[in-house]
Amino acid sequence: IDVMIDFKDLVQMRRSHRKYTDEEINPEDVQTIMRAALMSPTSKGRRAWHFVLVDNKADIEKLADAKAQFSQFLKEAPLAIVVLGDPVENPCWIEDASVAAITMQYQIEELGLGSCWIQMRNEVLSDGTTSDEVIRGVLDIPENMNCLCILAVGHAADQRKPQSEDRLKWENVHADKY
Repeated sequence: IDVMIDFKDLVQMRRSHRKYTDEEINPEDVQTIMRAALMSPTSKGRRAWHFVLVDNKADIEKLADAKAQFSQFLKEAPLAIVVLGDPVENPCWIEDASVAAITMQYQIEELGLGSCWIQMRNEVLSDGTTSDEVIRGVLDIPENMNCLCILAVGHAADQRKPQSEDRLKWENVHADKY
């Protein structure tokens, strides 16, 4: 029997995971994750985002090196989801791609998998090469596409406690006026 998790619990449980087991991800789970992305809300219903699923270890390692720091853990993930948008086609590409990415992350959590968002937009390597240039070269992505982020996805090899209610910053919520 499938027991649906309450969204409020799902939000509390979703944490970033940077360590993964070697276990492959079930193809049906990948399809469920992509279904969630393709159903995510977009500005004016444009649905102009694009996603590249990468499970080739050599390519995942190259993608991990597309950023100067905080991305090497991607090399352990069995799946990388590259989240793209075209700034000319969609002026709201960053927002639309962000909504799709977090929608995937909640779906990933609900499936019992782990994920972590790796920011790529506006990242530049020490030699001046942009992350976009590296990613385009690895995956043959057209010049008009920009990468917002890469989601590392896998079976989590670490345990994370749910977010603590005590750490919520209710003082950042304002009623009527700031």
